[in-house]
Amino acid sequence: MTAAMGFPAFPARPGRRGRSWWAREFVAAMEDATHSLDLLRKGRRFAGSGRIGPITISPGRIAAVVDDPDGVFDVVVHLTELTDAEWTRFLAQVGAEAGHLAALIDGEVPRTLVTSADAADVALLPTIGDLESFCDCPDIGDPCQHAAALCYQTAWLLDDDPFVLLLLRGRSRDALLGDQETPTEPEGDELDRPVPAAVAFAADPVDLPEPTHPRTRRAVTTPPAPGVPEDALPLLVASAAEVARALLDGAPFPTDMRDDALRWAAHHPEVLPRVRAVIGEPAEDAVAEWQAER
Repeated sequence: MTAAMGFPAFPARPGRRGRSWWAREFVAAMEDATHSLDLLRKGRRFAGSGRIGPITISPGRIAAVVDDPDGVFDVVVHLTELTDAEWTRFLAQVGAEAGHLAALIDGEVPRTLVTSADAADVALLPTIGDLESFCDCPDIGDPCQHAAALCYQTAWLLDDDPFVLLLLRGRSRDALLGDQETPTEPEGDELDRPVPAAVAFAADPVDLPEPTHPRTRRAVTTPPAPGVPEDALPLLVASAAEVARALLDGAPFPTDMRDDALRWAAHHPEVLPRVRAVIGEPAEDAVAEWQAER
């Protein structure tokens, strides 16, 4: 059985909203089902009042005790768990792109993952009507201000850890990543066994061995490729990572060589001389103009 997770009570913090796009989508599912703007205002104020106790997250359930001036009340918000078949389809989408799991581990929910899950008929994020609440307070309204406040605070948790959403849908972080250990030195047939992506991303990185000559076993060095300065390689790697993250997030990205060179120079000023040679104009002015347009 999947274990629950406990989170300490938030201190008073008036005016806080969910920062991430997936946290805002979670809150929108609650707000869109609420017919009272006054109730939402009360819920936001109560969320920042410091009167909600520690939050417990378990599959399909968010629970907390609130200390209202009118009494102490138990609040529970329910979200439907995914079925085994839905989890199978969702995990297939996670495994289809290695960057999806890496992004989740890094605290991000790629829009492309949610879009792919929707295409597989798996609702990762809640929509209108998916959140059901219970509170033993006398207030009229579903959700009441206490349940609404609990949803706002849950969005704060989602900002820091998207695996909270997956736990609500029925699987813990450990269950998703797998409990297996990746062998550090496989032997024989083990070299040909595929390693699940979840296990690979969960494993600690190891240092690569020094390359050796196949006959002498002496260490060898590989000279840099002709025309590629050795100090440019770390920058190329950083640029490739930026491109990959933008593509995973579905963000617009420069496709024109000039725009991409200016983007690179904006993030890495040390390449300005090289960019100047590529675009054939003063790079500093062009970069400043490119940044002003954004």
